[in-house]
Amino acid sequence: MGLFRKKKQKAENTGARKTSYERKSKETQIEIPLLDVDGTGASKIDTPIGFLNHMLTLFSYHGYFDIKLTAAGDTEVDNHHLNEDIGIALGEAFKKALGDCRGIVRTASADVPMDMAKARVAVDLSNRAAFSFEERRGEHAGAISDDEGYSMHFAKDLLDSFSKKLGINLHIEISGEGDMHHYLEAVFKALGIALDLATRIDARRVGEVPSSKGIL
Repeated sequence: MGLFRKKKQKAENTGARKTSYERKSKETQIEIPLLDVDGTGASKIDTPIGFLNHMLTLFSYHGYFDIKLTAAGDTEVDNHHLNEDIGIALGEAFKKALGDCRGIVRTASADVPMDMAKARVAVDLSNRAAFSFEERRGEHAGAISDDEGYSMHFAKDLLDSFSKKLGINLHIEISGEGDMHHYLEAVFKALGIALDLATRIDARRVGEVPSSKGIL
């Protein structure tokens, strides 16, 4: 997405929170030439999975993160390895860009509706990994069917590995009566919004590690 928007308001003198990252294995090759936590929401996402490109573009746009990412892998086997390793690479890149997290808000949540589906995402940049994905859908909601060459399972692979490598508590809850596309669109938008809020600098704690222990 080439549309640049006004940069997020941050406390002064926080330093650049941007980085690059590369992960290559016998199964996947992932390059992140740019991750800017304090960006405008511009992205260039290039993977062989069209639906995933769409979800990561939404995450970037709604989180005001500038992300350039290219990925290739053994999708002839299935999409699991590529989703898992993209989650690992993004988690490592965010962790590298955020450093010791001094001054950040740290915890945040966001609710996003998408037609008849809704997602709630809560994050805590605690340096402790925990991942929860709950379905609290109505008793008359139908089964979630895989579609568009993608599945809820692949999304969970990515989100789980992302939370582990970034070292965050990531709790996701979906509700309502939607299909896979609507649920995951709401999830990735809400994740972007929540992570944007959690990574913002709190002017009252500039220079402090956001923990009563003094360390995350």
